[in-house]
Amino acid sequence: MKRSLLIVLTACALAAGCDDDNSIAPTNAPLVFSAQLSPANENPPVANAESGGRGAAQITFDVSRDSSNGITAATATFHFQVAGFPGTSVVGAHIHVGAPSVNGPIVVNTAVSAAAPVTTADGTGTFNVSGIPVAPALMQSIIDNPAGYYFNVHSPLNPGGFARGQLTRVQ
Repeated sequence: MKRSLLIVLTACALAAGCDDDNSIAPTNAPLVFSAQLSPANENPPVANAESGGRGAAQITFDVSRDSSNGITAATATFHFQVAGFPGTSVVGAHIHVGAPSVNGPIVVNTAVSAAAPVTTADGTGTFNVSGIPVAPALMQSIIDNPAGYYFNVHSPLNPGGFARGQLTRVQ
């Protein structure tokens, strides 16, 4: 009797474990990435009046997925802070493709620009930008290799960037 019960339990366990429906329901949960911003991370490192500051960025991507879990649309919300810089204007804030110490092209632009800057009177500020569209293929690439992308902020004194950090997935 015990042997029959053991055989039945084993068969049930095998049947449950051999289910061939491996589908995963699509999830539209936000994806959160962060970057620790430093003038030393710029290429070349910042060595002028803006070299003593620091910052942080949090980027939340809202994604839509199809039934096979492929990304069909994405938007980004940026929340970034800078501190310890002399009073400056942020005239650019972007995600670029590039490994550490590699300067790469902009792939997601926040719309902060010389024509629409954000200004810090005392070198400290918090900025929010939302609703920025991100192409599905680019979103998948960022998910697959966040360290291959960086966020940086630009100023009139350092038009190539005054603080930079590689992306890290948080959630």
